[in-house]
Amino acid sequence: MGRHPSVRDLLVVHLPVLRRYAHGLTGHRADAEDLLQATLLRAIEHEKSWRGENGRAWLYAIMTNLNLNRLRGRSRQPVLISIDDTEEMGDGRNSDPLVHNQLVRALGALEPDARAALLLVSIEGFTYREAADILNVPIGTVMSRLSRARRQLSARVDYPSVTPFVRR
Repeated sequence: MGRHPSVRDLLVVHLPVLRRYAHGLTGHRADAEDLLQATLLRAIEHEKSWRGENGRAWLYAIMTNLNLNRLRGRSRQPVLISIDDTEEMGDGRNSDPLVHNQLVRALGALEPDARAALLLVSIEGFTYREAADILNVPIGTVMSRLSRARRQLSARVDYPSVTPFVRR
């Protein structure tokens, strides 16, 4: 049996995608950096609990749970996205900035559970099963949250080529 990478090695490899996921969850650069830092710290503190299996999913689960704790601790507040933060969410291509900003605002308006499911499956590329494990919910719940998130995004984004994804 080969040696598993250390948690520190995992963190180095997955830092960029963890940063992107944190930003997608929070919608705000400072909150994302705080969440990322808390995730890194928690992973290092709980290094002994990692069994060497699917480190990426383990790190995403830590971040997702920390974010849920953060949300539970806050009173209901609107999601604020600064103009500077909207540039960070882009994919580097020259897309229409108005559509991009509208999409970022719509993503920030989603319920946190639906936003997390959408980010994990559509952006981070996890399977429904992996997303369910990360979110600690049944796979049907992930599918329901995804469907709801996609419908809400479609309703909020006024762009003819953005249509809801419907699985038939």
